[in-house]
Amino acid sequence: MKKRLTTVALLCIAMCTLTGSRAVAQKLDFGDQGDGTYKNPVLMADYSDPDVIRVGNKFYMVASDFHFMGMQVLESTDLVNWKIISQVFSRLDYPGWNTNSHYGGGSWAPSIRYHDGKFWVYFCTIDEGLFMSNATDPHGPWTPLWCVKRIPKWEDPCPFWDDDGQAYLGHSVHRAGPIILHKMSADGKYLLDEGDTIYKGPVAEGTKFMKRNGWYYLNIPEGGVEKGWQTCLRARNIYGPYEKRIVLEQGSTDVNGPHQGAVVDDEKGNWWFVHFQSLPVIGRVVHLEPARWADDWLSIGVDRDHNGIGEPVKQWQKPNKTATPHLPQTDDDFDHSLGLQWQWCHNPHDNYWNLSERKGWLTLRAEPADSLKSSHNMLTQKIMGYKNVAITCLDTRHVGGASAGLLCTGKKFIGAGVSNGCLYMEIGGNRTVMGKVRPGLLWLKLDIDVSANKFQYAYSTDGKRFKKLGLPFSMQTGYWKGVRVGLYCYGTSGKAQFDYFRYKILR
Repeated sequence: MKKRLTTVALLCIAMCTLTGSRAVAQKLDFGDQGDGTYKNPVLMADYSDPDVIRVGNKFYMVASDFHFMGMQVLESTDLVNWKIISQVFSRLDYPGWNTNSHYGGGSWAPSIRYHDGKFWVYFCTIDEGLFMSNATDPHGPWTPLWCVKRIPKWEDPCPFWDDDGQAYLGHSVHRAGPIILHKMSADGKYLLDEGDTIYKGPVAEGTKFMKRNGWYYLNIPEGGVEKGWQTCLRARNIYGPYEKRIVLEQGSTDVNGPHQGAVVDDEKGNWWFVHFQSLPVIGRVVHLEPARWADDWLSIGVDRDHNGIGEPVKQWQKPNKTATPHLPQTDDDFDHSLGLQWQWCHNPHDNYWNLSERKGWLTLRAEPADSLKSSHNMLTQKIMGYKNVAITCLDTRHVGGASAGLLCTGKKFIGAGVSNGCLYMEIGGNRTVMGKVRPGLLWLKLDIDVSANKFQYAYSTDGKRFKKLGLPFSMQTGYWKGVRVGLYCYGTSGKAQFDYFRYKILR
């Protein structure tokens, strides 16, 4: 148990707690390099379709979470080091969300804005509609989700309040385009018209509005996730007509599809572009590019071939060199509340889990399901880094006929756990028994090598000596999300109790 820390438990702590995030104990091959520079990606984790704003001396980010509940809000002082500070919502009260029938649905490409003393978040779900929530404090509480419009197959919304107080809402439609603009009520709750198409382009999506020097700017990704680029459009009227420039492309770099993100300035007047890159296994990771303005046109990255279009940078000077290196939260001792890094798959069933039944332990009660994919008690978080290790300690004495353990999910659902006193692995709903264990504490570990796409389970009965469990396996992204790791319990009876979760980033 964590109250009697084992050698392995100590070794599995790669970072120490720092203001709710994880202080970096060693230089990693991404993010803050500890010498005043950063290396892309700044976040080697699946924060797809990121949007970022600055309020005062702090930056705030949201990203797509799809069928995982919560929509995390992250905070930073330098656009490089981030911590999770809140979750916008906890459930979607619509048909199918109490069962696992909406994989790939949920929150798509949100926008975050600051207006009238409030933080505003807008997002679309592919089946249900356009939603809004706001908060006076980004740490929460956030208002209950407001359905601005009940309509399917909208995506990537962005609000904009003009200097005269008129509010607008821009969005694209499923399959990416065109870009449609609506007038909106000042309180952000209602669309006032059917909308006008203001731009058509090749896979145009990711609507982001801003205004500068009397110009309206529409910054959008085009061309698709893996082969696309970033486009900047400008006009003197928000309805257009718009002039167009491509401002970021892959060029000679290995950063595929550099687009979909946010243009933001810092307190010193420097400009930056936050965007994603789509990678195998881990998903869409976050990059940071220097940006600048010339003749009221945006320029991003470095124009290496002098064709007038920027390319991504690998390493650059940090916006704020005094910021302490840290990463979003990963570890959890389950003492008082679930860490903000955890997300339920679909709506949580709160009567099947608690932190009160056994102090300092997470209790997951068995809930009927026929496989991991259909299991509701599936609590996961993003994997992070190129090479890492996840470990948990499970008390098996009350598991009984339930199935409980450590989960890896992407396109496939693969679990290592215990049921009826037997160790097993589950792959795609098929289970293989690996041996028997006595009732008591069982440590489960997952070694992750993203670069090699190699995953390996192991187990221990003393927390010191681990044996491999099954063969190494590979993973794929799935349902628009990168690979994740987590905990689970399903069945008709029994319960699982987890003492802690540790995540060690090696590279």
